[in-house]
Amino acid sequence: MKKCELCDSPARMYCESDQASLCWDCDGKVHGANFLVAKHTRTLLCHECQSPTPWTGSGSRLAPTISLCEGCAATNDSTSRDRDGDSEDGGSGDSDEDENEDGDDDDEDDGGGGDGDDGENQVVPWSSTAPPENTTASGLMGCSKVRSFWGS
Repeated sequence: MKKCELCDSPARMYCESDQASLCWDCDGKVHGANFLVAKHTRTLLCHECQSPTPWTGSGSRLAPTISLCEGCAATNDSTSRDRDGDSEDGGSGDSDEDENEDGDDDDEDDGGGGDGDDGENQVVPWSSTAPPENTTASGLMGCSKVRSFWGS
């Protein structure tokens, strides 16, 4: 099992920019440090085998999420189908109803945007603390404080 680079907890994501596997807490500490590192795209690791999944995210703190790689998802799906089919003779009628219910839930999720797009289009909030006023001249152009700072 992959461990977090900073502690002994199980790794839950991989940051290519930092080349590090991190747990949820350490990811929040590292990528919450400033807005530049918050832009790093992280790949979620499979909850079962810890291989990379298609799910990515960015932002200062990712919400803990359980994700599965395609291989584990296929295995879990076939296992649950086998279990459902063996439990009842008329299971196909019941599972069709369940599939319709699941399909309805999926339609609701699709109305809010695609799940795959959410990670790439996350809004990164501005820091609650303002940067120092005299960091760069280009950051102050058009500001009334430029005149007092530059003496003009």
